[in-house]
Amino acid sequence: MKTLMRKICSPILDLFEGGDDHGFVYRPSYRKILVAVAILFLILASGSLAMTLSSGLMGGLIPTLFFGGAGLVCVIVAWLGSDQAVARIWKNR
Repeated sequence: MKTLMRKICSPILDLFEGGDDHGFVYRPSYRKILVAVAILFLILASGSLAMTLSSGLMGGLIPTLFFGGAGLVCVIVAWLGSDQAVARIWKNR
């Protein structure tokens, strides 16, 4: 299942996994923090969507798409990405 999801999400993962294989600093806490950040982004996206739907103003879809996209990328990298991808999203080389 994980290999299938890695194939589906390969365009996103390739952005963070490409390049040299050494010279990055990885700590297991980086992955946990990335999951927490993803959850926060998804909470912001759902709150923004709820406020958009309740007010009827479609301009609120912009932050919904932004926060939802950022949360989705964080979830994909945290759960499917390699250690290098997690370190690279934090810019630790």
